[in-house]
Amino acid sequence: MAKIKSIEYFRVKPRWLFVKVTDEDGQYGWGEGTLEGHTLAVEGALDEIIARIVGFEADDIEHIWQYVWRLGFYRGGPVFMSALSGIDIALWDLKGRRLGVPVFQLLGGKVRNKVQVYCWIGGDRPSDVEAMAKARIEQGLKCVKMNATEDLNWLDSPASLQSCVERLKRVKALGLDAGLDFHGRLHRPMAKQLAKALEPHQPLFIEEPLLCEHPEAIKQLSNHTTIPIAFGERLYTRWDVKRFLEDGSVDVLQPDIAHAGGISETKRIATLAEAYDVAIAPHCPLGPIALAASMQIAVSTPNFVIQEMSLGMHYNLEAGQIDLNSYLIDQTVFDIKEGYVAAPTKPGLGIEIDEDLVRKISQDTEPWQPKEFYGPDGSIREW
Repeated sequence: MAKIKSIEYFRVKPRWLFVKVTDEDGQYGWGEGTLEGHTLAVEGALDEIIARIVGFEADDIEHIWQYVWRLGFYRGGPVFMSALSGIDIALWDLKGRRLGVPVFQLLGGKVRNKVQVYCWIGGDRPSDVEAMAKARIEQGLKCVKMNATEDLNWLDSPASLQSCVERLKRVKALGLDAGLDFHGRLHRPMAKQLAKALEPHQPLFIEEPLLCEHPEAIKQLSNHTTIPIAFGERLYTRWDVKRFLEDGSVDVLQPDIAHAGGISETKRIATLAEAYDVAIAPHCPLGPIALAASMQIAVSTPNFVIQEMSLGMHYNLEAGQIDLNSYLIDQTVFDIKEGYVAAPTKPGLGIEIDEDLVRKISQDTEPWQPKEFYGPDGSIREW
C-alpha cells in the first residue's frame, strides 16, 4: 500500500476535465470529472478536496469516498459530485494498474464479453439526420440517439412536433434503433403530445421527457405511454434516484459516471436499480476516461443494456481535431463491431492516456460554456 502523493487536474478540449492521482511509489491513475459548462466550479471543488486527502492510503477508495462525502457536511449536487467522481475514478484506475487487473475484476468480474453502444446523430438543433445515420451504420453501429426537438415554448404549436416523428421514421427505415433525447427542454403540455405521437413508431426510449425536478409529472407521463422512459444524468447519488425507483417512473436509469460519484457510486446506483427491475444505460457524451470507467460498470453489471459514447459528437467536432480517441495512445480500444465494443482487457480502466498531449492542450484550453437558446420573444429556453 502507498499513500497519495499528488492529485492534478487538466482542463482539455473540447470540454473535458481530467484528473491524475499519483502515489508515493510512482503508480498513477486517471479519472474524469467533466461537468459541462461548470469547469471552473469543479476545479474549485477539487482544490478543496485535494488539500484534505493527499497523504491518505490510495487503496482505501471507499474510506476516501466516505470521508469526502460525510465530513464535508454539505454534499451532493453536480459540482461536488463531479469533483469526487474524478478522484474516485482515478483511484480505481490506480488500484487496478497496481494489481495488474481490469477494474471490473475488482467489482466482481464480468457478466458479458462485449458492450452494446450508441452514438449521437444531429446536433443541438437537429435537421437532416438521415446522412448522419448512414455514416453511423458504416461505423458499425446498430443504435443512435438524437435530440427530439429544437427548443420549444412551454406550450407551442403541435406542428412543431411533427419533424421529430418524421426523423425517427427515416432513421428506423435504415434499420437502426433510435433513442430520442427530449433533453428536458419540453414542458408537460408538449411532452404529453410528443410521447403519444411517437408511440406507434417505437423509439428505443425517450430520454429526459421532463426535467427530474418534476417527479410527479414524470410519473403521470409514465402512466400514459408505453415507451420506456430514461433519465438520470442530472441525478448524482443513490439517494437522488431512490424516489424514482420507488414510484416506478423510470425504466432506464442513466447515471453519468463523471457526475455521479465515480465508479463507486455508479455501481451502487446500478445495484439499487436492479432491485427495482430497472435497466442501466450510463450517460457519457464525454471523454475517453469517463467512457473507459463506464465500460467497467457495463461489463460487470447484470442490468446494463447500452452505453453512450461521444465518437464524432458535434461538440467534439466543433473543437477541431479533438475527438473521443485523441488523447489515447492505443486508439483501437473503443473500436465498434456490429454495434458492440469488446470488453476491456488491460489493467485499470484499460486505456493509456497520452499525458504529453494532455499537458500541452491544457495550457490554452478555456472553460467551455453551454449553448444559449432564446425564444422569439427573447425569453430563455432550456439548453
